Amino acid sequence: MSPAINLTRRTLLVAGGAGTALALAACAPDATSPTTGTPDAGTTTPTEVATLTDIPVGGAKAVMLNGSQIIVSQPAEGTVVAFSAICTHQGCIVAPEKKGLACPCHGSLFDTATGAVLTGPATDPLPEVKVTLDGDKVIAG
Repeated sequence: MSPAINLTRRTLLVAGGAGTALALAACAPDATSPTTGTPDAGTTTPTEVATLTDIPVGGAKAVMLNGSQIIVSQPAEGTVVAFSAICTHQGCIVAPEKKGLACPCHGSLFDTATGAVLTGPATDPLPEVKVTLDGDKVIAG
């Protein structure tokens, strides 16, 4: 005969709460700001994420920064900007297309040069990620 297990309502609630907290922590993106989901470039060492020749003038490229995807754009020759790739509507990952940065989930479209919303349902722009040029290297952080 197996020993009886005495589970109280309190024990179940505490165990369930701890499990939920662990599950939520496991789903959280690494190296991101807890409020915006953007890569936390301010607390990391400068990281090369692309070269200028990788990014078409007037276009953009998706790259990784500390385990999170960002979009690096070259709006004019020799000028780079970057944004979080996380759509501000419901958190899907946007992708560079000819017409802008497109969200595959609900059709939001963002400007590659500014991160501004061109077409909703998103209402907030993509958060900017600080990047600089060191020669032809695009450096985040």
